[in-house]
This record gives sequence, C-alpha cells and structure tokens, in this order.
Amino acid sequence: MKIAIPVLENKGADSPISEHFGHAPFFAFIQDDTINVIENPLADHGPGDIPQYMAQQKVDLLVARGIGGRAIDFFNRLGINVIRGASGTVAEILSALKNNNLVDSNYQVKEKFHLH
Repeated sequence: MKIAIPVLENKGADSPISEHFGHAPFFAFIQDDTINVIENPLADHGPGDIPQYMAQQKVDLLVARGIGGRAIDFFNRLGINVIRGASGTVAEILSALKNNNLVDSNYQVKEKFHLH
C-alpha cells in the first residue's frame, strides 16, 4: 500500500502534517516503510489536479488533516481512500495507522486558501 500525507516540512518521519492538503509545501509518500518527502509540484492547482497527481503516483491512501468534500469525491472516484482529521508527524500518523488508532473525523480548516 502506498500512503500520501501532506506535510509542512521536509523532515522525513518528523515532518508535521499540513493544515490543508492542497496547499502543503511537501507531500510525504510512504511505501514499504520507506518515507520519501517531495516538494508539492501543484502549489497552484485547480479542482481535481492533486487527486489526479496522487493517482499517477499510485497512492492508495491519503491521510489529511483538513480536506473538502469535493476533493474527497475526486479521490474516491480515483479509488484512493481518504482519512481526515489526522494530526502529528508522519511517524506518529504511521504508528496510529499501524495500531488501528487512526480514525476518520471531520476537521474544519482554519485557514482559507481557495480562490477558485
């Protein structure tokens, strides 16, 4: 399974999750216990662009803090599961996921970014 987490910094397992998935400066991709953090190539994006990018990266699960319903619909149509409301670092999130303690919950993003 390939997991994506939008993060604020490029600190590997210590990267903290971003408030809003689409405007994260980086994405952490996790597969087979390997963490690869890359710069967000779609900082300026339109609706559906990031879900399409994640599908191209063969992501199975997106773990986010804040994400809108429209984006979730795009991810679901592409066969990518979404868990909302996560907090902490990549390591903490992966530990919670491994121990079945990561629960999907609604999280209201405090900052508004969208102009589209």
